Amino acid sequence: MGEGSLELLPGLWKFGNSSPQVSITIIEARQLVGLNMDPVVCVEVGEEKKYTSMKESTNCPYYNEWFSPLDFQVIHSKNLLRSGTLVGSFKMDVGTVYTQPGHQFYHKWAILSDPEDLTASLKGYLKCDIAVVGKGDNIKTPHKANETDEDDIEGNLLLPDGVPPERQWARFYVKIYRAEGLPRMNTSIMANVKKALIGENKDLVDPYVQVAFAGQKGKTSIQKSCYEPLWNEQIIFTEMFPPLCRRIKIQIRDSDKVNDVAIGTHFIDLRKVSNEGDKGFLPTFGPAWVNMYGSTRNYTLMDEHQELNEGLGEGVSFRARLLLGLAVEILDTTNPEINSSTEVQVEQATAVADVKTGDKTLLVPLEMASQGMNLPLLLAPMEEFFLFGAFLEATMIDRKIGDKPIHFEVTIGNYGNQVDGSSKPLLRRKKEGGDGDEEESELLQNSSEDEGGEDGELVSVSSSQPMKPLVTDRNYFYLPYLEKKPCIYIRSWWQDQRRRLYNANIMDKIADKLVRAKAVQRVPPRPGGIEAPFRCPSRVPMSRLSLQENMAQQAATLRSQVKRNTMKDKLKLVQNFLQKLRFLADEPQHTIPDVFIWMMSNNKRIAYARIPSKDILYSIVDEEVGKDCAKVKTVFLKLPGKRGFGPAGWTVQAKMEIYLWLGLNKQRKDFLSGLPCGFEEKKVPRGQNLPSFPPISLLYTKKQVFQLRAHMYQARSLFAADSSGLSDPFARVFFISQSQCTEVLNETLCPTWDQLLVFDNVELYGEAHEMRDDPPIIVIEIYDQDTVGKADFMGRTFAKPVVKMSDEQYCPPRFPPQLEYYQIYRGNATAGDLLAAFELLQVPIGPGGKSDLPPIDGPTDVDRGPILPVPLGIRPVLSRYRVEILFWGLRDLKRVNLAQVDRPRVDIECAGKGVQSALIQNYKKNPNFSTLVKWFEVDLPENELLHPPLNIRVVDCRAFGRYTLVGSHTVSSLRKFIYRPPDKKAQQWNMAGTRGGTWDLECCHCLHNLGHHWPFRASVAVKGRKFMRPRAWGALHPHLCTSINNSLSPDPSPSLSVLPLSLQTEEEKEKKKKKKKGGGGGGEEAEEEEPDESMLDWWSKYFASIETMKEVGEEQRSGVSRGDHSLPNSSSFQSLGAVLHPATVYNKELEAEFDNFEDWLHTFNLLRGKIGDNDDNATEEERIVGRFKGSMCVYKVPLPDDITKEAGYDPTFGMFQGIPSNDPINVLVRVYVVRATDLHPADINGKADPYIAIKLGKTDIKDKENYISKQLNPVFGKSFDIEATFPMESMLTVAVYDWDLVGTDDLIGETKIDLENRFYSKHRATCGVSQTYSIHGYNTWRDPMKPSQILSKLCKEGKVDGPHFGPGGRVKVANRVFTGPTEIEDENGMKPTDEHLALAVLRHWEDIPRAGCHLVPEHVETRPLLNPDKPGIEQGRLEMWVDMFPMDMPAPGPAIDISPRKPKKYELRVIVWNTDEVVLEDDDYFTGEKSSDIFVRGWLKGQQEDKQDTDVHYHSLTGEGNFNWRYIFPFDYLMAEEKIVISKKESMFSWDETEYKIPARLTLQVWDADHFSADDFLGAIELDLNRFPRGAKTSKQCSLEMVTNEAELPMISIFKQKRVKGWWPFVARDENDELEITGKVEAELHLLTAEEAEKSPAGLARNEPDPLEKPNRPDTSFIWFLNPLKSIKYLICTRYKWLIIKIVLALLLLIMVALFLYSMPGYMVKKLLGA
Repeated sequence: MGEGSLELLPGLWKFGNSSPQVSITIIEARQLVGLNMDPVVCVEVGEEKKYTSMKESTNCPYYNEWFSPLDFQVIHSKNLLRSGTLVGSFKMDVGTVYTQPGHQFYHKWAILSDPEDLTASLKGYLKCDIAVVGKGDNIKTPHKANETDEDDIEGNLLLPDGVPPERQWARFYVKIYRAEGLPRMNTSIMANVKKALIGENKDLVDPYVQVAFAGQKGKTSIQKSCYEPLWNEQIIFTEMFPPLCRRIKIQIRDSDKVNDVAIGTHFIDLRKVSNEGDKGFLPTFGPAWVNMYGSTRNYTLMDEHQELNEGLGEGVSFRARLLLGLAVEILDTTNPEINSSTEVQVEQATAVADVKTGDKTLLVPLEMASQGMNLPLLLAPMEEFFLFGAFLEATMIDRKIGDKPIHFEVTIGNYGNQVDGSSKPLLRRKKEGGDGDEEESELLQNSSEDEGGEDGELVSVSSSQPMKPLVTDRNYFYLPYLEKKPCIYIRSWWQDQRRRLYNANIMDKIADKLVRAKAVQRVPPRPGGIEAPFRCPSRVPMSRLSLQENMAQQAATLRSQVKRNTMKDKLKLVQNFLQKLRFLADEPQHTIPDVFIWMMSNNKRIAYARIPSKDILYSIVDEEVGKDCAKVKTVFLKLPGKRGFGPAGWTVQAKMEIYLWLGLNKQRKDFLSGLPCGFEEKKVPRGQNLPSFPPISLLYTKKQVFQLRAHMYQARSLFAADSSGLSDPFARVFFISQSQCTEVLNETLCPTWDQLLVFDNVELYGEAHEMRDDPPIIVIEIYDQDTVGKADFMGRTFAKPVVKMSDEQYCPPRFPPQLEYYQIYRGNATAGDLLAAFELLQVPIGPGGKSDLPPIDGPTDVDRGPILPVPLGIRPVLSRYRVEILFWGLRDLKRVNLAQVDRPRVDIECAGKGVQSALIQNYKKNPNFSTLVKWFEVDLPENELLHPPLNIRVVDCRAFGRYTLVGSHTVSSLRKFIYRPPDKKAQQWNMAGTRGGTWDLECCHCLHNLGHHWPFRASVAVKGRKFMRPRAWGALHPHLCTSINNSLSPDPSPSLSVLPLSLQTEEEKEKKKKKKKGGGGGGEEAEEEEPDESMLDWWSKYFASIETMKEVGEEQRSGVSRGDHSLPNSSSFQSLGAVLHPATVYNKELEAEFDNFEDWLHTFNLLRGKIGDNDDNATEEERIVGRFKGSMCVYKVPLPDDITKEAGYDPTFGMFQGIPSNDPINVLVRVYVVRATDLHPADINGKADPYIAIKLGKTDIKDKENYISKQLNPVFGKSFDIEATFPMESMLTVAVYDWDLVGTDDLIGETKIDLENRFYSKHRATCGVSQTYSIHGYNTWRDPMKPSQILSKLCKEGKVDGPHFGPGGRVKVANRVFTGPTEIEDENGMKPTDEHLALAVLRHWEDIPRAGCHLVPEHVETRPLLNPDKPGIEQGRLEMWVDMFPMDMPAPGPAIDISPRKPKKYELRVIVWNTDEVVLEDDDYFTGEKSSDIFVRGWLKGQQEDKQDTDVHYHSLTGEGNFNWRYIFPFDYLMAEEKIVISKKESMFSWDETEYKIPARLTLQVWDADHFSADDFLGAIELDLNRFPRGAKTSKQCSLEMVTNEAELPMISIFKQKRVKGWWPFVARDENDELEITGKVEAELHLLTAEEAEKSPAGLARNEPDPLEKPNRPDTSFIWFLNPLKSIKYLICTRYKWLIIKIVLALLLLIMVALFLYSMPGYMVKKLLGA
């Protein structure tokens, strides 16, 4: 049995702390290589495997089976049976899938290749879906627009963008040379004992390197006891190129008897070391040193940060460095010498040696050095680097460590590491002289012990002096550096790879400029071009350089193409461009390790910061300098590893202002250039008189005094820190070593502190002008005050103040400063915004001092004590607003502290003011509020951007006056609820329709002809009037303008543009019929006659609707626009459409189409109160505790008079005029469930037995009896009637369960529909509006109200003038005229009616001014099924719709019958007449003659067990066979889906029959019969009965093209043609995997319905009735032992005729000679004797 395998390799991707789910659906395989095989697919993720079921004897198996390989139930007994051979496999890492759009590949074809046989071509295709879901991701299944698109295999390959479909085999050589600086990995106790006893001294680590790539691992040998191991080995992987696994994982591990541990891990991203462009190159790397980072170097038995060494998380310390190279060669698979195994191989590699040239050490492979060859571009000279750092400030030190002295240590590699740095190797270093060109056998060692140079040579100083911190406030301490700033400096030796880092810095700078939105005009010119002062370090930078130049050209062209209209697209391009730049800027080969700054207390490492070396690298060229080189940078230290996650990671361990400079030692004269001026250097005694000797501290002589003013106005959207759902926030502002707090505001999430904090005597060191351009940052932390215990941290933000020097004026534009929003962060999550302004004012030195500063004007608040408010010029201007709240009701409240919510109330708060709803007395009986509208007034800023959020809190009133918070919701932006009175200009046309103005068609045409300006102005006015005038219900529809624009065409007779296709008259239909019959053009066309009305049912309409949807979708994709109501133009559906009047099929929820039906009633999710530490990763769904239904309206008071004085204005409802009552109402809910698609399997066999369950209030319907066996795409076709009472029972749940024989049924997925919003929406979602009005048939009008009644009601509610029905089929509504038919047919013939006219208006109700909106049409919606146990993954989709009818109205008619169509019975008769040119397989025993004993086998797909064979045509010598043999295949067929329906038991143990739907395909095979061995398979052809090539007229014309080149041949369908005869080729694959013809068959296909077959029966084979005559086979087809005489005759006659003649002649000759010789002597005697 064959086996295909699909392997996903878990790359390392960040999914927080939860592992991702991988779900895979294997759909089908095609074009598998091999004959007559039984394929099965094995899916492997990580260590886990799953198998699909086995399909028998086919090369195109159809599976449609689903897995989620991270929740496995594999039956292991299966594996005993699986000794299959591997057909082909496909590998890809999970990360590649995750980076795809939507984290998924959907319906894509994976290319299978054979890993064992590199020379073979592809082995087939496998169609599958793969999705990877992290926590909180939602996977949306793309809607299938068109099934046939997916059969285009080449266009839908499972490959990421940019990977070519033809991939070649390649060898990846990972060369591992040596490593240095490894840490100690064993305890030294045992080693010391050994040393004492035996005298042997060992390095305490046994390293080896393990490389993982594409699911395979290889490792080097183990170097025992060696800190500087030398391997010189290469590990070879064989994999397709380009590979779908993007990263190679290289890990140094320590071999240990118990378990091996990782020392450090490095990933090589292949995309960064290769380029696919024209000047591209294969992945190439090194030989170069890579640095590995991980946990701290001190050895402990249980390392808590071990996963950092595995490459997870950010390494906190240097671990080792490894010299490695990577090369790739594409294999020439035609070369016979190539070893075709794909096993990982390890072999020796040529070493890389250090070669001296002058004073440089070079790395070159040894053989080159020995031959003295020209040195290649592998040169990387060793250079001495110098790192200098100065600590200017250390504040905000966490108080837990504040009691002991603290010092800081800076390390680069192992240099500077005094605690756990050097693990010295045993060989000591040879000194060659004091000029620093030592041989570096010990590159990374700490040089502070043995380098005391006599002549003032540098000694590294890598840590500051310990110092005791002082208290800032009760949370933080600071180190009193004041004017004396400590410094550090370190010498280190590295290969000189600066050019790479310089390039990266250039790219970074370009990217930063791009971000700052300056146009990228050109890349800065490279100094000295490529001929830099030193050689390019290897060939990759050259290639990377070409990449960079290429991008420069792209940028230039991009810049030139930006026009006003292309701005948006170009912005997207720029975004991609930016990502590319950032990607390129990350240099994979940076030899210089990152710099670590550690805060040490008591010689223990506490917290760290990691600074990339390229950011502080110095260059003489500005563009190449690192972004933080010679600059003062603010660094926040954090805890290492896991300790830095969660609440512990929110607090700052320390805030440092640090200055760093890294460069070549010989360039170090400028290393102090970027420090604030005004200091004296303090050096060690030896270096006093040397100018470039670095100082150990800086003494500042200049200082400036400033005053900082922090204007703390407001914060918004803070976290709820208390169980009440609110917080008691205050802010703490830190600047340098001072801190101050605002006051605590109780119970609010949007505190308006309105407070000015003044910091006096702020001392800053350095020159004044430097302060102005780059002031220090301010840190603001928000806390929640608790009565007991310490305040809770709620978030942090940073700000830079606006600086005013003493010689500047305090005047615009810079002063007074504007309030700005600062984003508050808590950990990585956003936690609100702070609205504040900060100014730093220099205190003049003169006698006035502070009195010369701008005065702090504004009163001190008498109520608030000595608190200064924010001054007038800075605080926003306030206006009086009224906020009206519509309280409708509460829904789905969960328990609080195990108690039911019984008497809830809603509290609304905005900017300190608020209102409370009425109390709901009994939530169970009626969850709606008794008082609907309440309001409060509040002062809000004029500037809408500064509006505070509005908070909704629900509390439960318990006994004894206690309140418990149920949940809360924050409306962050009031913008969409603001009502602006219409301005007078817009009113001219906006109100015209209602004031009896002239809103008539002519006027519209004029407007339409004004071009584009009009709709724009209109839309402003309309969008502004979100809150309707008092008499309208809810809000104006935002699409008003666009819809006016569509319907008002400049066409003078508007009635025609409105007339839908469905209202065409009978005459037109007749005309169409005739036209079609006449100009059919060929016989096939004429066969598509008009559908017969009597045969049509609801499903005909449904399938027509789906076609319509597909075509509209395609047109939208291709950018063709079309009118709203026309149908697709395909001829068959045009005619169908006219009869069928398709409904709308939405491929999403109805809510998505109609904006959640929140046109006037909004739903606000209530979230659980206090966010505990453990809830931070809870998803939004899990925190929802209920929903509040209501709305709000915000407007400036007072309102214009004309609004309040309008007729019918009810002041109690304020702006919410005309809303319906919220009393309980009884409703009949009718749920139609059409079908489900793509269900996720629930059973082990990869299938499910689904049935429908519906729950609404207390009603619970389980349709368990009618489950559908083993089906993932079940057609239900059911309707259910339920009576319900809104609001108590308004959440409808439709679930699909899986039926199980034993045990409980499992939920597959469910969907929830809020019926209440639909019921009250003015889109009228109670019952969809049909395209036509008819009173009988499947198209019957479903609504109890007729169109005219609905129209009158809508006009009355919307205060619209109309409807006025006029003569001639016209109706006028609000000065709009609509036309339509006026007659309807009933039992008694035609009678007049207005319903068609009314319906025409309803279908264009959105065009009616003011009151109009889009009414929900007759529809089917598609809802995703979700399972709470598998969040984020769609479990399938459900097509359905819901009708609702109020019980106080007349009862609706019976439900439409949508029960599934029954398949139609057909019979396919296939007559195999003859075969020709069949390959000859057998050799005759006696004669060696080539012949075949031919027979033909046939079956319909899915019915292999009913296969039928012809008789055998024995001993065909020419490949010709004559059969005259009839097969008969009865089958059930669904015309609409083009599938055969088969019902059969899956196995003998199955409980019931399973229904399968399978494509209708006929397979014919030709075989060679053998008596004693198995028959030989010769060839086959598979015909898709819906579209297969027409048979050739003669055997000669029948060619391979008919199989390979199907696209260009005319296709026919047996369901249209009914009878077809012709020749078709049999094909098979030869040794080279090429298709070849192995025979031809003449066959006749005849399709009959079951009734026709009964009328004209035919017999199987050549039997009665209607027998076929016996074939006239030539006499050669016999068997010699049955007919020996014939056989002899044949042998004599044909084969040996000439031979026999020759033999006879020869014999005669021989006899004559013999006779001659015999008689000669006697004759001669006679002659001689003369007898």
